[in-house]
Amino acid sequence: MSNQAFIVQGNASLSGNIAPQGAKNEALQVISAVLLTAEKVTMSNIPDIVDVQKLISLLSGLGVIVERIDKNTYTFQAKDIDLQYFASMDYQAEARKIRGSVMLLGPLLARYGKAFLPKPGGDKIGRRRLDTHFLAFQKLGAKFIYEEKEDNFFLDGSNLEGTYIHMDEISVTGTANIVMAAVMAEGTTQIYNAACEPYLQQLCKMLNRMGAKISGVGSNLLTIEGVNSLNGTEHRLLPDMIEIGSFIGLAAMTNSDITITDVNVPALGNIPTTFEKLGIKLDIQGDNIHIPQQGIYEIQTFIDGSIMTIYDAPWPGFTPDLMSILLVTATQARGSVLIHQKMFESRLFFVDKLIDMGAQIILCDPHRATVIGNERKYQLKGISMTSPDIRAGVSLLIAALSAKSESKIYNINQIDRGYENIDVRLNALGAQIERIHES
Repeated sequence: MSNQAFIVQGNASLSGNIAPQGAKNEALQVISAVLLTAEKVTMSNIPDIVDVQKLISLLSGLGVIVERIDKNTYTFQAKDIDLQYFASMDYQAEARKIRGSVMLLGPLLARYGKAFLPKPGGDKIGRRRLDTHFLAFQKLGAKFIYEEKEDNFFLDGSNLEGTYIHMDEISVTGTANIVMAAVMAEGTTQIYNAACEPYLQQLCKMLNRMGAKISGVGSNLLTIEGVNSLNGTEHRLLPDMIEIGSFIGLAAMTNSDITITDVNVPALGNIPTTFEKLGIKLDIQGDNIHIPQQGIYEIQTFIDGSIMTIYDAPWPGFTPDLMSILLVTATQARGSVLIHQKMFESRLFFVDKLIDMGAQIILCDPHRATVIGNERKYQLKGISMTSPDIRAGVSLLIAALSAKSESKIYNINQIDRGYENIDVRLNALGAQIERIHES
């Protein structure tokens, strides 16, 4: 398989309308939930991206009948699940390729009373990211067993019972998994310190339409009364708030005039106001956001005149997935900002590439970077660089579009994991991005 790269022409001036794709993070949750019922579930606005396709492929392998109605609409029917395939080495190898596969465990525990986990590779089970899931499964009554002969991990949840769960961290995927495991557990489950992101709310609303009894949706205390079975339903995914934020940053950084359509403003939380802290003008017109061409945007300061600090936090705080976008957008602003990435410690390491392009950034530590905006006085220069992850990859693409010369971005499969046909869609606005295949 050939590696792909982007050749990006700088000095981009974009204009026009762009519609966000369906929400990637919601898709991974609600698609996993189809395993909870034998009836047909229809979903629309599913993003056509690599991570989602991998998850759908896993479901097909398990025996789910998948029908693609159009590019972004599918029906799923999990009538007969092949649990032997679930335990096979082939499944385990495929599941390891996508982190979202861990969310299949909750629904399979709920409906079939057992689930398998691929043997961890570089990550150990003791990492907090998975501890949250397994500690909660154990509180519901599941047993966690390592099968040495098959070299995999087995969850026995044949007698799940509702209980009180105080989560040790506000994990979105952890909350989703526990909710799906609990909807058919006997009795009542309460989940405190639960994540309350719009994606989680969407999952809960969908499950309630299927016959689940979940209250407290949108709060950090969820109460779930177990039911015997769930029905089919229809569901439409939210627009992707991370893509919407990326387009806001892109418009400001390239001094472009862009309208983002059908954004579902109420589900964006504080994303628009956080970008406004960078001085970016946003004109919200119904369910569209218009970002006008703006020569200079000035970063606000706090009331006492001290430097603006922007940090991420669980919902309703600012999403960590947009911190990279904020950082790159600030490089062309007037003023300075401290970007504090509290929730993940490796996401700021891509700034060395921005510094190579001429950005003025001080990396204080793995969590904090100070950006000194250059007011467009010094245009970034194009370089060759590699995308380290989905969000940093798009941040580098935005930087490349604003640069004064050509850039080359390698490892763009990372970008494709989260953004649907990003090159084609941005080229329709006037960008010049060429996708090339290298052996």
